[in-house]
Amino acid sequence: MALRISPYLFQRPGEVRSMRWAEINRTKKLWEIPAEKMKKRRPHIVPLARQVLKLLDIQQRLSGNREFVFPSPSKPGQPISDNAVRMAIRRLGYGNDEPTPHGFRAIARTLLDEVMGYRVDLIEHQLAHAVADATGRAYNRTTHLKARAEMMACWVDYLDALREGKK
Repeated sequence: MALRISPYLFQRPGEVRSMRWAEINRTKKLWEIPAEKMKKRRPHIVPLARQVLKLLDIQQRLSGNREFVFPSPSKPGQPISDNAVRMAIRRLGYGNDEPTPHGFRAIARTLLDEVMGYRVDLIEHQLAHAVADATGRAYNRTTHLKARAEMMACWVDYLDALREGKK
C-alpha cells in the first residue's frame, strides 16, 4: 500500500513510511507532517485526493489501531523499513538501476510542469522545497493550499488515467 500511495503523494520516502494516523486530517483532507519529520525542519501540509483517502481507509482496516499507517510486520511500534517500498518495486521486476521511491518526486515535478502545465512554485511548495514568495519570505507551508489541493487531485486523476491506458 505504501508503494501504491507514494506516487500519488510524491513526498520523500522516509516521510511516507513514517506517516502516522494522528497526522491525517480526514475532515480537511490533509496530511499534516510535523517539522521534526521534514528535511528542512519545517511543517508541511499535503492535500489528500479522494483516491488517497480511499486507500488510507483500506490501509487502516489492515493496520488496525497502530500508530503508523504502514507498520512494520516484524517490529511492533515501528514503521516499515527504509527499504520496504524499494524492495516492493524490485519484486515487480525492476532492477536496481531503475525506479526508486524517491524518483516519484522527480517524475511528478517533471510531468506537473511540462505535461500538465502547473506553476513551478505550486509544484515546489508541494515538494516541500523552500520557495521565496513575492515579499522575499522563504517558505510558507500553507501558501496556495487550495490551488495545491486542486493540483494534487488532478495529479492523482492523471496517474489513474495513465494506469488505465487513457493517456
